[in-house]
Amino acid sequence: MPRVRVKLVSWDEIVEWTMGLSKIIEESGWKPDVIVAVARGGYVPARLLCDFLDVTDLISVQSQHWVEAAIVAEKAILRYPYKVDMSDKRVLLVDDIVDTGESLILAREFITREWKPLELKIAALQWISPVAKMKPDYYLIDVKEWIWFQYPWTRLEDISQFITRIFREDERAREEITEDKLKELFIEWYGIHPSELSHYWKLALEKLQKKGTLKKTDKGFKLEKK
Repeated sequence: MPRVRVKLVSWDEIVEWTMGLSKIIEESGWKPDVIVAVARGGYVPARLLCDFLDVTDLISVQSQHWVEAAIVAEKAILRYPYKVDMSDKRVLLVDDIVDTGESLILAREFITREWKPLELKIAALQWISPVAKMKPDYYLIDVKEWIWFQYPWTRLEDISQFITRIFREDERAREEITEDKLKELFIEWYGIHPSELSHYWKLALEKLQKKGTLKKTDKGFKLEKK
């Protein structure tokens, strides 16, 4: 079993899932005047929902709980708060997934208190029901077991962090290792073969070298000591 269970989500799946979510919202008989994306994960689903629900107004708030892929922060934080008048607007708050739910809870409390919407509802593509602290008004997929859904808009960022985590936490990668060995460890850790990542594998290694996280050696790669 992988140490971190990961599912690669495709762009086609995102469109399909968001279309399915939009139908659930439409069938409820409720229509938002404004859609608010929870940055950063909610941007793409929110924009697609604007298209499928015929909503023109789209804004965002940045509420985050994950500081690194599959590693949760101590608490959710709201970044760059601002104030708008939503007193006559029905607002739909959108995120990609409800895992702990703390980011959405924080965003909901802020919008309710500061923006004072006429009505506020929450939508997400996925809801991890066993661990989430809240249930969205609308969701498409009820996830019964925790898994890290690797969305296409964070592929390079996540893969880079996944590779870094191997070097920092796996004793077998503490010294110089070959790329083949790194691939082997990556499969063991995440259950994904680097060939499934297309050009992102190479881009992630290049990015980590440019940042000074990894050093290219004659035999492969090593973690830069800092």
